[in-house]
Amino acid sequence: MIKKGLIVFLLSFTLCGMAFSQQEAQFSHNMFNNMGINPGVAGMRQAICATAIARQQWVGFRDAEGNRLNPETYSLNVDAPIPFLRGGVGLGFMQDQLGPETNVGVKMSYAYHLRLGMGRLGIGAQIGFQDKRIDFSSLNPIDPGDPVLIGNEESHIFTDFAIGGFYMLDDEAWAGLSFSQLRQARGGLAESDYSLWRHAYATAGYNVTWPGNPDYVISPSVLLKTDLSSFQYDLNTMVTYNNRFWGGVSYRPQDAVVFMLGVNFDQIRIGYSYDVTTSPIGRMGRSYGSHEVMLQYCFDLGLERIEEIQRNIRFL
Repeated sequence: MIKKGLIVFLLSFTLCGMAFSQQEAQFSHNMFNNMGINPGVAGMRQAICATAIARQQWVGFRDAEGNRLNPETYSLNVDAPIPFLRGGVGLGFMQDQLGPETNVGVKMSYAYHLRLGMGRLGIGAQIGFQDKRIDFSSLNPIDPGDPVLIGNEESHIFTDFAIGGFYMLDDEAWAGLSFSQLRQARGGLAESDYSLWRHAYATAGYNVTWPGNPDYVISPSVLLKTDLSSFQYDLNTMVTYNNRFWGGVSYRPQDAVVFMLGVNFDQIRIGYSYDVTTSPIGRMGRSYGSHEVMLQYCFDLGLERIEEIQRNIRFL
């Protein structure tokens, strides 16, 4: 019945000639994925950083015939500072699978860096390309002779833009604001007018050393997100011990409670999270929750130390 429901949903937009829209994927490791939502982050960490995330959302969500329908998302973002450009660049890849729909995208970013107060500000812009495909061969149409569903696959490539600003106060605090899919690109898909909706993200966080015991660092953060028709936020709290082991809890209202564990090995960070689904999908037993694995590698270039020596070379 789920397959038939998907077809009815698709055809309702087809027959009405209306535009239906794409919401961007979400991640529970959002505090480590700022580059994925804000081009202003590119190069701000003064290191070459690569962050890979694999997410299996709503595990166990299937149709009446036992076919998997849960979303699967894979993301890779790489960024690095480029001193002669007075900023940094970033490159991102994404694959998002939702039932018969597959989205594959690539994004390229540039951020200009400047000193502001006691911290640094990155102002960035991004261009992205997204290949959206629907595999009709995996569907079970109500009407076998429906001309809309004849054929194996249909695709369309969308081009869109994003902008963002990100402020860092050393390793103590950060805040960012970004807007994606600004152009709200449209294209024909399945005989409908499909559009990418504009999104806005706001994030902030702070690292607090536990009084009397510097081995423990508490990091509360928040991520606000909206597609201008709905609003959602993530409240996160992480505790890091001896800069090695970390764990935390996040709360996403009307969606999930998230538990996270991770470990740091010098320049490598590994994390795992499990979402306990609190929405009706979980309460009705349709989902066993969501799993997410994060791997991050950052190679420190030591640019801040180089700049400090250059500014004071007259005193050598």
